[in-house]
Amino acid sequence: MPFAASILRQGAATVAPPLTGQTTAAPHKEPGKPVTGSYRLSGSNGTACLLASMGLQLNMTFSSVSQNKTVQDVVNLQPNVTRVSGSCGSDSAALLLTADAGKTNLSFHFTLNATSSKYHLSELTLSALWPDMKEAFSAGNSSLDYLRGTSGRSYKCNEEQTFYVTSNLSINTFQVQVQPFGLTGEQFGTAEECQLDEDDMLIPIIVGAALAGLVLIVLLAYLIGRKRSQAGYQTI
Repeated sequence: MPFAASILRQGAATVAPPLTGQTTAAPHKEPGKPVTGSYRLSGSNGTACLLASMGLQLNMTFSSVSQNKTVQDVVNLQPNVTRVSGSCGSDSAALLLTADAGKTNLSFHFTLNATSSKYHLSELTLSALWPDMKEAFSAGNSSLDYLRGTSGRSYKCNEEQTFYVTSNLSINTFQVQVQPFGLTGEQFGTAEECQLDEDDMLIPIIVGAALAGLVLIVLLAYLIGRKRSQAGYQTI
């Protein structure tokens, strides 16, 4: 059931006029971690054809009316008041999230390689028209390669990731799990963990192994020392 859409915006940070052709943002307070939203698309038979769960944060650079200069704004998308639409195909799928009464539209396009059964996020686009914008914001990139997974399985990453779309748009994702192809019910398929999560799992294992090795070395040193002491007593 569609909801009225809105977004949570935090204070924008003024960007100093570029001296070297690059935009540099002044220090500013960023919003907290976004709420994780659950999104679902259904096929013609009513069953789920795309499932996604993720927290989304938009990083945008645009011309501000009130400040009369370029500003950088960080926006958290609010899932409970965001409308979901899109489409599912045999080798492509699109998820469109609409907020702010239709004034903010974020779309994800996934592509499936039928030969390898591998999919990825190939395109991201964002359009927005907020009261403080001098003109409508529009940015997109159709040559991306994020969220790589296998059909019938879901891509999962609990760590924060940043998707760089254009020079004036990047998207931070939190606790992502998505499956745009090969769903067999209303649940995600077996998860394929991202490298960031795998690295996090390896750290405690490596630390534990190092500590175990250290304990073993100390124990061996103690036993060797004790044996030598006993040998000395026997000689006397």
